[in-house]
Amino acid sequence: MAKVKIEDFAKDLELDILYDGESKVIDIVSSSVNRPGLQLAGFFDYFAAERLQVLGKVEFTYLAQALDEAQRKSALERLMSEEIPAIIISRSQDSLKDLIIEVASKYKRPVFISKLVTTKLIHKCVMYADRVLAPSITRHGVFMDVYGVGILLVGESGIGKSETALELIKRGHRLVADDAVEIERTSDEQLVGKAPLSVRHFMEIRGVGIIDVRQMYGVGSVLNEKTLHMQIEMEAWDPVKVYDRLGISEELGTILGVKIPRLTIPVRPGRNLAIIIEVAARNYRLKKMGYNAALTLTEQLIKNEEDVV
Repeated sequence: MAKVKIEDFAKDLELDILYDGESKVIDIVSSSVNRPGLQLAGFFDYFAAERLQVLGKVEFTYLAQALDEAQRKSALERLMSEEIPAIIISRSQDSLKDLIIEVASKYKRPVFISKLVTTKLIHKCVMYADRVLAPSITRHGVFMDVYGVGILLVGESGIGKSETALELIKRGHRLVADDAVEIERTSDEQLVGKAPLSVRHFMEIRGVGIIDVRQMYGVGSVLNEKTLHMQIEMEAWDPVKVYDRLGISEELGTILGVKIPRLTIPVRPGRNLAIIIEVAARNYRLKKMGYNAALTLTEQLIKNEEDVV
C-alpha cells in the first residue's frame, strides 16, 4: 500500500480537486481501476472497493438520465459508503458536481475531475499506481546516462565515483543521481533509478564540497530519472586478482529480482575511467544490436587456425 498526498495525487495526474476528503492522503493498494457502472445499478457482488473509481461518460449518463433525483443520490450514497480510495470524473463532466460533492463530504471520499477521456484517464491512473506501488531500494553509488545507457557506478567510498561522473558530465553525459540512488522495479524486467528529491542534481566532490550540476553545467547535464541498464563496480587494482580481458562471458547482477549486466573495473593511477565507461556503454549497445566483438574475434581466430591446418 502507498499513501499519497491529495495535492501530489492531483498534480501527478493533472486533476482538479472537487473535494479533498479531509484526510489529506489517498491509500493506493491496487494498480487496477474500477468503473462502478454495475454498482450504481445496485450490484455490489465482487465489488473491488480498494481500487480507484472512475466515473466515465456511461456512468454519468446513467446517473443523469436513467435515475431520478432521489435514486441518483441513493446510488451515490451506496457507492461512497464503501471504503473506496477516491472517485475520479472524466471528460470534465460537472453537471452533477454539487450532488457528488455533497455525498462525498458525508462519507469523506476524495473526488477529482479530469479533462481526459475515460480510456486515457484509466491508462494514466494504472501507470501512476504501478509506479507508486513499485518495489524500491536505495543504493549507494552514482547513476549516469552515458550514450543513452543507464549506468550505476558502485564501489567503496573514496574510490572516485563522483570524480569519474564529473569527467563524464564534462564530456557531455548526464547525471541522474550522486551518492544515493533510488531504484524502482517498474516491471518484471525493468529498473528505473532517480535521486531523492532533496539532493537531486547535487554532487559532493571531496576537497571542493557540494556543487549544483544543473546550475554549473546547464539543464542538459542532468536527468530526473533513467532506466537502469548496467552496473559497473569500481575497485582498487588488485595485482593478484585475475580480471576479465575478453568479455566473452557476461556477468550478471541482481537488483530487486531483475538481472542486469555487471562489470568490474579496476582503478589505479593513469587509467582514464571516463573513457573506459564510455566504451562499456557503446559496447553494451552493440551487444544489444547483436554484435559481440569478443565472439567475433574468437570465431576469426578459430577460422584462421582451421585454414592453416
